[in-house]
Amino acid sequence: MANSSARYALNKNKYLLEPEVDRLEYILKSFANKDPRNCTLLWTCLHSGARAQEVLNVRVEDLNTYDETVFFRGLKGSNDRELPLPSWLFQRLVQEIPSAREDILFPITYNRLRQIWDHYRPVHKKLHALRHTFAIRLYKKTKDLRLVQVALGHRNITNTMVYADYVYSQQELRKLIL
Repeated sequence: MANSSARYALNKNKYLLEPEVDRLEYILKSFANKDPRNCTLLWTCLHSGARAQEVLNVRVEDLNTYDETVFFRGLKGSNDRELPLPSWLFQRLVQEIPSAREDILFPITYNRLRQIWDHYRPVHKKLHALRHTFAIRLYKKTKDLRLVQVALGHRNITNTMVYADYVYSQQELRKLIL
């Protein structure tokens, strides 16, 4: 029987590897003009680390055009947070405003978002893999666990440690074995 206090373990099936991210970027760029909303939606998931429902809950008023940030309301006990996005992506979000309904930027259901992901995903991995991908990339870039915690909205840094543990163990094993 599994130990209930055991921490969540990452593995390569739970996030996108760099070639898979490149493939996703290629796919999204290929369809960006034909399907701008859905491509922008997936890019937002990839570049913010927000949970799917957090992205779907974004309101027009959550876009800060001065700082090019998006305010995400935390779910599952997460903290609310305001995250900067790449300028090109923020501009794409602003272009979505005219199609927003009831002030919701992406007025679709979670199930519809899953269908969109199933259509565009480069490999057979869950939509939540985009959140893990964001976190791993941010940690590798900054080596700042506290920053990753804030970006993901984790209340407890223990939840964020999974990324540091995973990246560290992969890098150390590579050094020792190769």
